[in-house]
Amino acid sequence: MNGIDPYAYMQQVAVTMDELTARDEIETVLDELEYLFEIIPPEMQDNAEKLIGLLRDKLANTC
Repeated sequence: MNGIDPYAYMQQVAVTMDELTARDEIETVLDELEYLFEIIPPEMQDNAEKLIGLLRDKLANTC
């Protein structure tokens, strides 16, 4: 994730959320967002937290 713009990455995840259907894809993006959450400024954490919640829900509903 070095050199990644956190805002752009979160925006990309939000836009492509519906395209994430495979369990491994969702887990990968979730892992990346959870890592990103630890290093981004506090003012960006609310948006990351919302995306993480949506991905966790999506993962729970994936067979």
